[in-house]
Amino acid sequence: MGLFEKLKAGLAKTRESLFSKVTHLVTGKSKIDAETIDRLEEILLSSDVGVATTATILDNIKRRVKEEKYETPEHLQTLLRDEIAKVLQVNGKEEPGEIAEHPATKPWVVMVVGVNGVGKTTTIGKLAHNYTKAGYKVIIGAADTFRAAANEQLEIWAKRAGVEIVQQQHGADPASVAFDTLGSALARNADVVIIDTAGRLHTKANLMEELKKIKRVMDKRLPGAPHEVLLVLDAATGQNALQQAKFFNEAVGLTGLAITKLDGTAKGGIVLAVSNELKIPVKYIGVGEQIDDLQPFHRREFVAALFESQ
Repeated sequence: MGLFEKLKAGLAKTRESLFSKVTHLVTGKSKIDAETIDRLEEILLSSDVGVATTATILDNIKRRVKEEKYETPEHLQTLLRDEIAKVLQVNGKEEPGEIAEHPATKPWVVMVVGVNGVGKTTTIGKLAHNYTKAGYKVIIGAADTFRAAANEQLEIWAKRAGVEIVQQQHGADPASVAFDTLGSALARNADVVIIDTAGRLHTKANLMEELKKIKRVMDKRLPGAPHEVLLVLDAATGQNALQQAKFFNEAVGLTGLAITKLDGTAKGGIVLAVSNELKIPVKYIGVGEQIDDLQPFHRREFVAALFESQ
């Protein structure tokens, strides 16, 4: 199965919730009226597009209906497709490219953050696999020393991806692990470093202070690191994911998002909400359980997969 077919399959539940409902909405209608717009609003909100982003999309559709003389309901799908693509414009890549982002410097350091349970460890393993598949030498740093099982899970994924892992004993200083990992990467001439971090501490404040410390220590060891701060979000948590993104962004300055478990939810509209409201690019989306099911995000393909019927 090709990447686009996997994407279509992964978005099946969201497509059913969004595309199929819109198709049903316009069937038998003779014009785009206020009732049609109200119903479209309900459909978008039920897919977790969010209040603010839904309002942006509908305002633009109503303006275009008036200015561009769109009258038939069949035009509504075209308008909706256009406006969804617009709210995703913060995502720079227009067309499919490499499975892994080309490192702009060496070693390219990716710090991965996110709360427990969102698929952070799995995402790190799949990301490492993508980079390895693209021909890069990868080292993972196990800096989530708070959770005993975290290192074991990460070790399993590192073996699957065929990459090295740097770890210390449970309860070790996470910043120390990150420091040592960068040292190993420099000594071994690695291309990419992926640093795991804790998803929970005694309080949110403690967690955020620890993440800030890890960033500071990495920058001291390798000026400019981390080059990427990637937040992993579970699509199924909907609007809660938006709040998580705001919180992490304020603390550590996110450069990108990885949205997981899109294949298990009808609420894939959260991709639109986080893109539009936070202006942080979605870099990766998870559309399955296999090691190669983490895909680079391309907005045109995403929109096509949402609207293309089977």
